[in-house]
Amino acid sequence: MSALELDLGDLGFDEGAHLLVKRALAGVAIGAEVVVRGGASSLAIDLETWCRAQGHGWAAAGAGARDGAHVASVRRGRAEAGRWHGATRAGGITPAAIVDHPPASWGLAPRGATVEAGVAVHDFALAERRLVWADEAPRLYAQAAAAQWDPATAIPWDAPADQPAEVEDAIVQLMTYLVENETAALLVPARFLGQVHPHFREVMQLLAIQVADEARHVEVFARRAALRRDALGLSTAGGQASLATLVREPDFALASFLLSVLGEGTFLSLLWFIRDHAPDLATREVARLAAQDEARHVAFGLAHLSRHAGEDAHLRARLAFAVERRHATLAATAGLNEEVFDALVLLAAGGWEPAAIRRGHAAVRALQREMDAGRRQRLGRLGFTAGEAEALSALHTRNFM
Repeated sequence: MSALELDLGDLGFDEGAHLLVKRALAGVAIGAEVVVRGGASSLAIDLETWCRAQGHGWAAAGAGARDGAHVASVRRGRAEAGRWHGATRAGGITPAAIVDHPPASWGLAPRGATVEAGVAVHDFALAERRLVWADEAPRLYAQAAAAQWDPATAIPWDAPADQPAEVEDAIVQLMTYLVENETAALLVPARFLGQVHPHFREVMQLLAIQVADEARHVEVFARRAALRRDALGLSTAGGQASLATLVREPDFALASFLLSVLGEGTFLSLLWFIRDHAPDLATREVARLAAQDEARHVAFGLAHLSRHAGEDAHLRARLAFAVERRHATLAATAGLNEEVFDALVLLAAGGWEPAAIRRGHAAVRALQREMDAGRRQRLGRLGFTAGEAEALSALHTRNFM
């Protein structure tokens, strides 16, 4: 079979001729030849330099018979030759093709790319699949990306509100409490985001959206607090001490457990409570939309920790110890501040009549029992026995988060 011929005309390598040569070589087998002809004055030297860099064979054939054109024979080299010597494939394209331990030598290469030898090395602390991965991550990311909402248009800020002044003050206190808790919930995933190996890009993307969710929650809670008041409510030392234990936790699994499985899971009950008892539409929508986002955060936390626990027999003991250690750290603090508890009672009561206050107080006690039941259920999904789940749930911070 005669060699494939490629006529470049007067197109030079400084004008893109290499693209045509690459295309021609891609159409032949390794070891096969392509005869390249062209009239550009520097074609011979440019073609030889390019072939050496790419790992292809090259042989000059002198001037051609037509119009003094240069002619050369290019033999297609192997994939590992030339510039691709030592190159590796960064796993497969799909999530199903991820590897357990992507190396630091892959750098920032996307999954499925060919990584040239000598790229900059990036060391990522979270570079093991068991530490971060969840099979649900791609689905949860797609769901999160589709469910983003605009605080300016999604909340009916101008909706009428005729609640008593004291109920409005209670809402302001609750929103103040939510702002500082959601600030902590923003800082925790933000801390770990840059530690995730890009090979697990769906997890990286999901954490990024989680940070964006929390930023949006901080905005809408603060805006609702200031909607009819010039100042926000009380921030207590006990509440901030509780949140500090989350922000300072250096272990990704433990931080995810304390924040997403226990804290945000408990917060889901709180947000649904606020939605159900809110006296105005803006407050209801703020709580409802935030709860939808938080449900995804909890789902990812449960998914990746369930997988992790299945591969690490010691993880559940570490999780239990994290709860016990946090409880001991916060033993001397006041827990949930009185202002927040009373604000929840008044929100549920809707007024100052004794019967209403009794009803509101009972509703908050029921909320606390619901929070406990939810924590025990989530702990059970991670493999804790009913007795273990009951004991650990009882040790969870009284500050809810």
